[in-house]
Order: sequence, then structure tokens, then C-alpha cells
Amino acid sequence: MRQLVYNTFGTCSRQIIIDIDENDVVQNCVFIGGCAGNTAGISQLVRGMKADAIIERLKGVRCGMKPTSCPDQLATALEQR
Repeated sequence: MRQLVYNTFGTCSRQIIIDIDENDVVQNCVFIGGCAGNTAGISQLVRGMKADAIIERLKGVRCGMKPTSCPDQLATALEQR
């Protein structure tokens, strides 16, 4: 298992900590900062998913007029794994 620590950009959350197993499946995901209910929900939804499936679903999601979002930042973090 490996752990990714990603410092976000352009969102209310400041950091994402992701545990990924040897099969590229997310085992745990924690957002530091951000909207507590939304980020906790995202974390629960992605647990057990393959990294590429998460990227496919979340890449490009925007938060209002911002060019990014917490889900988009999660996808960006996973792209850098």
C-alpha cells in the first residue's frame, strides 16, 4: 500500500491524503479542510474504486465559477500517482 499526499490548489480544502493498494484501488481518502459533508461524502464514494475510474468520473468537475473543485483536485492527485 502506498500513500499519496497532495496539496490542493484553488479549493477550500488544503490537502488530500489517499491510500492506494497494489491493485490501484483507493482504500482510504481524507480531505483536510473544505466542506466537511461534501468531502466526507466524496471520500466514502471513492473508497474501493480503481484510481482510473475515479479520474474518469471526477476530472473537470467545477465548483461554481472556480476552474476546479475538490473532486477535480482528487482526480488531479490520482493522475500524479
